[in-house]
Amino acid sequence: MATTPPPLEDTLVRGYTRLSGRSARRRIDLELRLLDVLLALVLGLVSLPLVLAIAAATLLADGRPVLYRGERVGRAGRFFTIVKFRTLRVGAEERLGHLLGPELVAATLREHTRLGRWLKASQLDELPQLWNVLRGDMCLVGPRPIRPRFFSGLAHEIPAYWQRLVVRPGLTGLAQMRRGYETSMEEKLAHDLEWVADRSVPLYLRTLLSTAVRVLRQSLRR
Repeated sequence: MATTPPPLEDTLVRGYTRLSGRSARRRIDLELRLLDVLLALVLGLVSLPLVLAIAAATLLADGRPVLYRGERVGRAGRFFTIVKFRTLRVGAEERLGHLLGPELVAATLREHTRLGRWLKASQLDELPQLWNVLRGDMCLVGPRPIRPRFFSGLAHEIPAYWQRLVVRPGLTGLAQMRRGYETSMEEKLAHDLEWVADRSVPLYLRTLLSTAVRVLRQSLRR
């Protein structure tokens, strides 16, 4: 039977820490954390020249800031600051803040810089999130991180939504590999909860491999 999430006046941290904390950490979480640290270090070193090149190109083409920083909901409802390369024009988040759904998607596309469109299509804008992985804010595989205001609404519309908080959010996940951006939140949640229930090293490695193949195909089509 689904557990009713805490009322809106209760903070995300207090309310959802209680709920997600009931799910004991498993040995697999330690194994996946070790893989996260190892792979994030390797990927970070290998991609360092590309990261520096993208940072320089962003600075020359679009000015400061080079990085986007935004608040997201992490494991057990704790907030953290996500780091990505900036892909939108300066001030876009303020202009888009009141929008939701298809209207938000359409307006966001109009706010992309020329370089930002390429970074978003190739998903290279997310390379700085390797820092979030090393810090322990995120995993390489898991439910995608979500803004606090979106999470608060979804957690009250969909009773099981809080269960995403049992694990750290990820750079990629089952929902992203199997479904498109336009997929409903309920469908995405089903895939996220499959990861929560069945997370394992083989599934982790398959998801990373599928992500690499998908990103490569998308980049070649551009």
